[in-house]
Amino acid sequence: MSRSRAIVLAAGLAGVLGGIAAFYWTSGGAGNAGIAACMAARPSTAAMAPLARGEVAAFKVNQTPALAANLAFKGPNGRDLTLADFRGRTVLLNLWATWCAPCRHEMPALDRLQEQLGGPKFEIVAVNIDTRNPERAGNWLRETGIRHMANYSDQSAKIFQDLKAAGRAFGMPTTLLIDANGCELGFIAGPAEWASDDAVKLIRAALGT
Repeated sequence: MSRSRAIVLAAGLAGVLGGIAAFYWTSGGAGNAGIAACMAARPSTAAMAPLARGEVAAFKVNQTPALAANLAFKGPNGRDLTLADFRGRTVLLNLWATWCAPCRHEMPALDRLQEQLGGPKFEIVAVNIDTRNPERAGNWLRETGIRHMANYSDQSAKIFQDLKAAGRAFGMPTTLLIDANGCELGFIAGPAEWASDDAVKLIRAALGT
């Protein structure tokens, strides 16, 4: 292999590794403590793996959980938030938009899952990425009868671009399951029937209940 080609390949590999590294936390528990926290999540992912079937068969359980990116978005009151603000709770992070038909279709099921399992240990964080008409998402949620989930948002849609760069967003909707220590347990590209028995069993396995 020529020296110039070796340099190009090395640069490409560095770029790939840099992109992967960017997906994981760079503060607030990274390093040895973060690695140990995610190693402790392995029993959860082992319990989840055989339950990724039926209505959640497309859910990809991570064999090696790792600290998730500290993604940023806004709360219902406009307050700046990151995933770090949800430490202590398992989070089902869902990206959706009013222009996305599969997103709209799965929202009532997500709302029923939040009603059934939501609480101090679990929350569905559905982040709307409509870039125009900021009131549209809230209006749609009210008109559709979505009552149990808060209206999180990112009008810049940067959260989607961050996940896309990390190989976690291939379209809409996109959903990640992140445990109480901030470790990504798995993800799904596309919709799922989140109120189904299959989904409830998968989430309960993540919660250890």
